[in-house]
Amino acid sequence: MASSASPGVKFVPQEDNFLQRHVAFFDRNKDGIVYPSETYQGFRAIGCGYLLSAFASLFINMGLSSKTRPGKGFSFSFPIEVKNIHLAKHGSDSGVYDKDGRFVASKFEEIFAKHSKTHPDALTGEELKQLLNANKEPNDRKGAIAGYTEWNMLHYLCKDKNGLLHKETVRAAYDGSLFEQLERQTASKKHP
Repeated sequence: MASSASPGVKFVPQEDNFLQRHVAFFDRNKDGIVYPSETYQGFRAIGCGYLLSAFASLFINMGLSSKTRPGKGFSFSFPIEVKNIHLAKHGSDSGVYDKDGRFVASKFEEIFAKHSKTHPDALTGEELKQLLNANKEPNDRKGAIAGYTEWNMLHYLCKDKNGLLHKETVRAAYDGSLFEQLERQTASKKHP
């Protein structure tokens, strides 16, 4: 598929833009554009099955493509432009990413201050439900579905044996480093 990036030039996310760093993992060829095939490859790389990876690639790319491509026409290849990912930020979220995609530490800390009652640095499944309900904005079905999907997928992939989603894991998800960790873990399981 064609890319709007210059040939041979690798896209590098801005260091302070956690949202770009989060999405850049899925830009498997590092050209600044994420196609559904790359989203699929990224989900497979972190250990997701075929069906979940296929669903995620369609859901994510179809949902975000047009938002990250302002002024450009519709594309059946559903590309996501990493540099514009902040334009696809949805409502009913935690506010941990600001309008430009930067990390807001106080909002991150607020998640655990308000919702982690059983363990100070982890969320139970029930506390996660409470977080999602607290973040719901009126008449924002799409944002609520996006938030529900993101958080529940994170919980599914990363909860510990006691069902807890730890603070450092959530932080790593926000900055994208979690995906690299999961990719290494998945690769080591395949090649012990």
